[in-house]
This record gives sequence, structure tokens and C-alpha cells, in this order.
Amino acid sequence: MTGPRDPRSKALRRFGASITVATILGHTVLGFEQAYVTPIVAVLVSYLTETVLETVDACANRRRPRWLDRPGKVVDFLLPAHISGLACAMLLYAGWRLAPVVVAVVIATCSKYVVRVPVHGKLRHVLNPSNTGIVLVLLLFPSVGVASQYQFTEWIPGWWRVLPPLVVVTFGTLLNLKLTGKMPLIAGWIGGFTAQALLRAAWGDISLTAALLVMTGTAFILFTNYMITDPGTTPTRPRNQVVFGLSCAGVYGCLVQLHLGYALFFALMITCVGRLVVLVGAAARGAFVRRASEPVVPDSAIGVPQPTPVKAS
Repeated sequence: MTGPRDPRSKALRRFGASITVATILGHTVLGFEQAYVTPIVAVLVSYLTETVLETVDACANRRRPRWLDRPGKVVDFLLPAHISGLACAMLLYAGWRLAPVVVAVVIATCSKYVVRVPVHGKLRHVLNPSNTGIVLVLLLFPSVGVASQYQFTEWIPGWWRVLPPLVVVTFGTLLNLKLTGKMPLIAGWIGGFTAQALLRAAWGDISLTAALLVMTGTAFILFTNYMITDPGTTPTRPRNQVVFGLSCAGVYGCLVQLHLGYALFFALMITCVGRLVVLVGAAARGAFVRRASEPVVPDSAIGVPQPTPVKAS
């Protein structure tokens, strides 16, 4: 008899199924402009990279690779790679080229093994994998851009175009409400995004409607419900989640005010790096406090035989 399934496993499976269905519908119904082979190649490369790095990590730590576990565990092991591959293929547009998407997928997977810091006593990756791959490819390949928002509704006529964002926000909210526990983060992100729009409209030359209109797009809704809420790279405590969401929104407002493109992805990257710095600082401080609290043994007492006391007769 098996125990209850891990909520994170359930969330991963729901998310994996959702992004798979979205990819299929995108290339057949919605209007995705990437080549049909792009998501297939991205997922296969992601699987391969994840398996190779897991094997190396398992050998280095003298443990059994997770891809040799029972079938259910193997599925859970491959799901993050599956999600990262499809996310990079969905959100990047490189024309007919596959190389930039492949590079994004490899970077996304490598970031999980290379950048790890102590979190609650365990080494964890703190950079959002898909977002990291997308950001670095945007920097490395100037000719590559983010897929246009209209690809999510390009082939849908009339008022039916409101259906995709409504479906995404409904299923995404249910997923985060029941399984990931990231509603405080979403609240902080949405509240911070609204606040930065109000500030930019009050002290800048931008229309408030234009600043808030971004929130109605399918891409923004996908980012809110599936990208920024990644359970593995965001805080668990509600207060810290709110701070994370507010910080990301604040960074976004600054980047947009500086007229920098792809601000959503760069804001999340900067916020994750900021959290990385905080966690490294906390770990270093904790190690210093532990060393300071250890008793100091004089050098003279180490390895020096002590005289045997003589009994008085």
C-alpha cells in the first residue's frame, strides 16, 4: 500500500500535461509560428541533458541515478526537463533555426546542477530554469526574440479570442491554489505590477491604460501562473513569497522605464539572482555563527600527553 502522492509531484504532472496540451493546440488551433519540429527537438535535448547531468551528479555523490528508479519516479524526474523544453520552444522565436532553442534548453537544465545554494539545510537550485535559458539566449543571440503575444490567438476569430486567456487563468489559478501554494506570490506580483503601473502613469508620460493592458495578454497570464510561480525556485513562506512578487514587479517597472525590452523575463532573472545573493549571505552568516560558537581548544592541549596525577600516600 502506497502513501499519498507528493503535492509537488501532482503539480508537476498537472503542469506537464497543461503545457503539452497548450503546445499541441498552439501548433494546430491557436497560431504558433515556430516550426513543428521545434518542441520535439527541445524536449528530446532536454531529456538527454537532464539524464547526462543526473548521471554525473549521481556518480559524484555515489548514489543511484533517479532515472533508474521505479516508473512513477522516473516520470517525476523527467517532468521538469519536459516542461523546460516545451517552455523554451513556446516562448522563443528563432525563425527556422533550432540551435538557439537547443542552447536555451541546455542552459536551463545546466543551471539546475551548476547553481545551487543551501535552502533549509539542502542544496537547491534557485534560478528559474526556463527563464534562465530564455534570458541568456536573448543576450547571446541578438536576432532571436520572444514569441509575439498574438500567436496565442492568431487563428481564433472574433470574440472567441478571449477564450485562451480565460482558460489559462482559470486552470493556472486552480493549480496554484490547490497544489503549489503560491497564491501569496501571485498576489504580491499582481499588486506590485499594478502599483508600478500607477507610479509610472503618475510621474511619467505613459498612459495608465497602456501600462495595465499588458495584464490582459495570454503571455502575461502564462508568466504569472506558470513561470514566476515555479515551486522549486521561489520562497515557501507566504511573507517571502509576497516580497519576491513585489520585487519582481518593481524590477520590471524600472526596466520598462529604462526602455529595455523583454522586461518580464529579465525582471524574474534579476529577482532570482537577488534571492541567490540573500541565500548565500544567510548561509555564510550561519556558518560563521556556528564556528564562533564552537569551543576553542588550545594548540598546546592537542597531542600533548597530560601528567598522571600522583596519589598522596
